Amino acid sequence: MTAAPIERPQHPTETVAPAGTRTRAWTVTVLLVVFMMVNFADKSVLGLAADEIRADLHLSATQFGLVNGAFFLLFSVAAVLVGLAADRVSPKILLLIMALLWSVAQVPAAIGGGLAVLVASRVFLGAAEGPAFPVAQQATLAWFPNDRRNLPGALITLGVTLGVITSAPGLSWVIQHHGWRTALWVLAGVGLVWAAVWKVLGADGGHRVDTAPAPVPEEVPAAPVPYRAILTSRTWIGATFAYFTSYWTVALMLVWLPSYLRNALGYTAGEAGIVVVAPWTIGAVVLLAQAGATGRLMRRGVGSRRARGWVGGTLLGLGALCCLAVPLADGTTAKTVLIALGFGFGGSYAAVAATTVSELAPPTRAGGALGVMNALVTLAGLAAPAVVGALVDAHGTGGYQNAVVLSGLLLVLGAAASFWLIDPARDAARPTP
Repeated sequence: MTAAPIERPQHPTETVAPAGTRTRAWTVTVLLVVFMMVNFADKSVLGLAADEIRADLHLSATQFGLVNGAFFLLFSVAAVLVGLAADRVSPKILLLIMALLWSVAQVPAAIGGGLAVLVASRVFLGAAEGPAFPVAQQATLAWFPNDRRNLPGALITLGVTLGVITSAPGLSWVIQHHGWRTALWVLAGVGLVWAAVWKVLGADGGHRVDTAPAPVPEEVPAAPVPYRAILTSRTWIGATFAYFTSYWTVALMLVWLPSYLRNALGYTAGEAGIVVVAPWTIGAVVLLAQAGATGRLMRRGVGSRRARGWVGGTLLGLGALCCLAVPLADGTTAKTVLIALGFGFGGSYAAVAATTVSELAPPTRAGGALGVMNALVTLAGLAAPAVVGALVDAHGTGGYQNAVVLSGLLLVLGAAASFWLIDPARDAARPTP
């Protein structure tokens, strides 16, 4: 059944923010890019230390996958609850609390303990990090009008890739020379530093429209848009499913790509810590290119169906083709290039999804709509590590390649959803009851 399209109140053109406000908006954006960098450095550390942790705690591949999946056990629940709260509570306060909790969550496993302590700390960390992306996106996009949101939205997502790019070589070195628990202490310290800076420089934004049009006598105000109308729209469903397939690829990169490079493709631990950066670097370039292309299209009057849905679907389609071609490639270099391209393109959908939903949902519903989307999408992080671990236990090093092919097939479905379901203009006006 097609959901009732979503009504938007009509107001005059949006006000132009003064220069000081624009400067503050970009200051906040930069801080939140760093916020996401810390977020994904936290996520990636176990993948970088996979072989060391498995040897230290005597874990099978399936058990290690379940440990990483535990990170997402409360991730989705927290994303929904805090996403809804973000429509009522200061995003600045929520972001500060999250950063402090991240740092605390690293401490138990850093001190010592076995599997139970590691799992408990990752569950707690996941709960604290679950709302990070939707709240950061909401806090950033609130400073910009719709046709200017693609670049800041992409930059927040770029923080994900920059987090891995900048942290992977350094964390790999720390893990190899000082142990994986020391790497957790490093991340705890970085989180505390960010929290201190955000306390001083962070701010709540609020790109507003002029809410004082000429009054219409006895006009009945529009009723608030129910979440149900947003969450059952074809646009929200399409963006969420496409993003789910993209996040599956991201989860695979975070947890298993370093082990794939070391155990199946023959890279040393040091080499893997450098090569693992390649798909994230490609993803960063793709994100910026997508933001530029989408922004230009929208300023020329092209609708979001093509500017966001079709552009995003193309990225997923290219990623799918590269992943599906990996079994056909001969040699380590060819496989590495295809994996980097496949994961780089396939994992670059987050900014498309966030800006699409932000366009679809009214400001008073944006936090909840983004939070529910993120909750469902990150279920891929709960499932993918365990599925890949089972494939590795069942098929040895060949299981890694099977996991890449599975990701390619999922990306094909995600691309189809992005092309065929996303159309915010269609879903943005409520019909007569």
